[in-house]
Amino acid sequence: MGSACVKVIKYFLFLFNLLFFILGGVILGFGVWILADRSSFISVLQASSPSLNVGAYIFIGVGAVTMIMGFLGCVGAVNEVRCLLGLYFAFLLLILIAQVAAGVLFYFNMDKVKQEMGSIVTKLIRDYKDGQEDSLQQGWDYVQAQGKCCGWVNFYNWTENADLMNRTTVTYPCSCEKKGEDDSPLVKKGFCEASDVNGTLSGNGTQGDNNPEQWPVYQKGCMKTVQSWLQENLGTILGVCVGVAVIELLGMLLSICLCRNVHSEDYSKVPKY
Repeated sequence: MGSACVKVIKYFLFLFNLLFFILGGVILGFGVWILADRSSFISVLQASSPSLNVGAYIFIGVGAVTMIMGFLGCVGAVNEVRCLLGLYFAFLLLILIAQVAAGVLFYFNMDKVKQEMGSIVTKLIRDYKDGQEDSLQQGWDYVQAQGKCCGWVNFYNWTENADLMNRTTVTYPCSCEKKGEDDSPLVKKGFCEASDVNGTLSGNGTQGDNNPEQWPVYQKGCMKTVQSWLQENLGTILGVCVGVAVIELLGMLLSICLCRNVHSEDYSKVPKY
């Protein structure tokens, strides 16, 4: 192979590794987001599926190693060091295997997560405490307010909350409240009393005097909204991983070509710190 072709491969490999470094940061960011987000439904998902946390740690590890290997690949390509190029190829192969494992873990656990999600949310609604600072409660309040929905299947899921149903006035989950276009976008928490009902309502003897039919809330459940949100976000993550995998395969191919055409080692080219 001519020297001109070697130079072309070398600089193409450098550009691939630069992009590789950036995408590694994106993967690492996805993993950190899954673990650190406490204001959306991610916090509820973490409680429902331990495999989500495992996948997040895999993403963080893969992203960090990807960034390091992207840097080493740039150094090895520019300075034509066969040792670094060989290590780069080997680690790139391991990273690709780890990414495939994480992707398979997410994909085959999607149905399991959806099944477990309903029981986790139902328990969360049943045990919801007014005025309690809890990340899971805050996450579910955010989902109901942003999704304009109430409960899991429908708003009647909230009738399983004993604290709410023992109220003697019309009281409902604040985050379920129907909002107009001019209402504040801030997410309300806890329980609210209906402002258009005065006095004590007559009860049926089993659920106190709080009649859910009079709650000013959204009546549709959040199940379809949450499942669509989950499908879209995990689809985005898997899409990024597929893009990175393609770049990794191209990087591996270019590193092999360059490594085979570097005939002598010159370690004086390796930067010394």
